[in-house]
Amino acid sequence: MADAEGRRVCGMPEKAQLHVAMLALQFGYAGFHVVSRLALNMGISKLVFPVYRNIIALCLLVPFAYFLEKKDRPRLTLSFAVQFFLLALCGITANQGFYLLGLDNTSPTFASAIQNSVPAITFAMAAALRIEKVRLDRRDGVAKVAGTLACVAGASVITLYKGPTIFGGPEAALGLLDDKAAAPNDLKNWTLGCVYLIGHCLSWSGWLVLQAPVLKKYPARLSVTSYTCFFGVIQFLIIAAFMERDADAWKFHSGSELFTILYAGFIASGVAFAVQIWCIDRGGPVFVAVYQPVQTLVVAIMASLTLGEKFYLGGIIGAVLIIAGLYLVLWGKSQERARLARESSRDAVVIPPDAAAGTAAAPIIRSAKLQAPPPLSSTTQPLLLPSENV
Repeated sequence: MADAEGRRVCGMPEKAQLHVAMLALQFGYAGFHVVSRLALNMGISKLVFPVYRNIIALCLLVPFAYFLEKKDRPRLTLSFAVQFFLLALCGITANQGFYLLGLDNTSPTFASAIQNSVPAITFAMAAALRIEKVRLDRRDGVAKVAGTLACVAGASVITLYKGPTIFGGPEAALGLLDDKAAAPNDLKNWTLGCVYLIGHCLSWSGWLVLQAPVLKKYPARLSVTSYTCFFGVIQFLIIAAFMERDADAWKFHSGSELFTILYAGFIASGVAFAVQIWCIDRGGPVFVAVYQPVQTLVVAIMASLTLGEKFYLGGIIGAVLIIAGLYLVLWGKSQERARLARESSRDAVVIPPDAAAGTAAAPIIRSAKLQAPPPLSSTTQPLLLPSENV
């Protein structure tokens, strides 16, 4: 971001544009959590909702993937098709399915809070598969491990301890709380909902880890996402064919139902995806990730105003632990990158030309270690925190 100050749009430097874009992105994702809960409150099927949402996302992604990645997109083979199918099973079907089941039994605020643990879970999975190295003799390694443990502890507190009500929330201040939403939460299973949300985070992290080797062989980010989205639609349609026998569930009964699906498809899966790719490309994945807790705060405010959501002591304690763990992991990753950059530059040895030979040959640069490859662009690497953008 060294040259960010030099690029201006309407008199605003690029650094300021990035911060504004990230704040807008968090508001967009926060609105998605609330809108999804409103959709469930209206009685929209948990299978029909993701089908329509991913169809909209697919229609938005395909044109960009086709025209922007003509030269970068390898030929589709059976092996790639199987990998895309598995990515869809993990990153869309299981991810979104567990999210809706968890959201239906808990609340938007706690769904957003638990999502802050995704970077830590991704790190743990990558370390278990030896993709990520863990050095406990360094500060960055200790920070990543401590952050992961804090996220696990926070998710455990939210799941196992609900606690007393800290804040009851206004009674549908904006008039969006219907009879079903106003019903007591005793009909919901809070612990089971949190387990579903943990499954959602595990699926999401698994998708990020599995996506990395696929992108090395198929370096076309938009095309990979489009194929994944396509297979996700197919999988949801197959599941819905067996489990959703009511044909009336596929119809829109009100403008509010239509709005929730359009918001999920266009804003959360289309506009947010484009904004996030630009922010990651210009600011880096860590810059994008540090804004994630802002989403939890915005969700809490929105859900309190629109849904009359209650806040429980266990959820607040768990959210604090998860957010602290998130920042520890991000700090560890940042320190690790800085250390590797220093070591790489220090290991490079400049050997001057042989003076006795009397030649004007240029200095030879030898390195004791292999130089790290240049970082991939945002369109050829998995996004760190994609939230619900697929």
